[in-house]
Amino acid sequence: METHDKAAGYRASNKASAQLVLWTFVWVATLAVARFGPEFVWDTKHSAASWAAVAANILVGATWIAAFARFLRALDDLWRQITQDALAAALGVGWVTGFAYVTADAAGLLDYDFNVALFAVLLGTVYLIAFVVGWIRYR
Repeated sequence: METHDKAAGYRASNKASAQLVLWTFVWVATLAVARFGPEFVWDTKHSAASWAAVAANILVGATWIAAFARFLRALDDLWRQITQDALAAALGVGWVTGFAYVTADAAGLLDYDFNVALFAVLLGTVYLIAFVVGWIRYR
């Protein structure tokens, strides 16, 4: 009976992982359409298409968040702990660096505009490093 439960758990985890990958690709695709559509697909004067693309990206993003929550619930306790620790590190770095930037900018300490893409790269890098550190620590 335990083998059957373990196999069912793996199937549920694999299904949740596959759904997360699928929704991640769909979200990235809608993000690309929203970002590059006004430039390459439709005339920027037709802002209704741009608003529709952004709305679609937000709706798909909400579904992606739900898929990520299902993925977390399907993980076993150890992988969930490693993932949550990595997410906590990324969230913490995001809050600290984000507010530090806003504060430094308001104080006139920065002479250049911040590219938000770099912020996403920072958070992704912190998450990956924290995930690998957690994986090594709990091995």
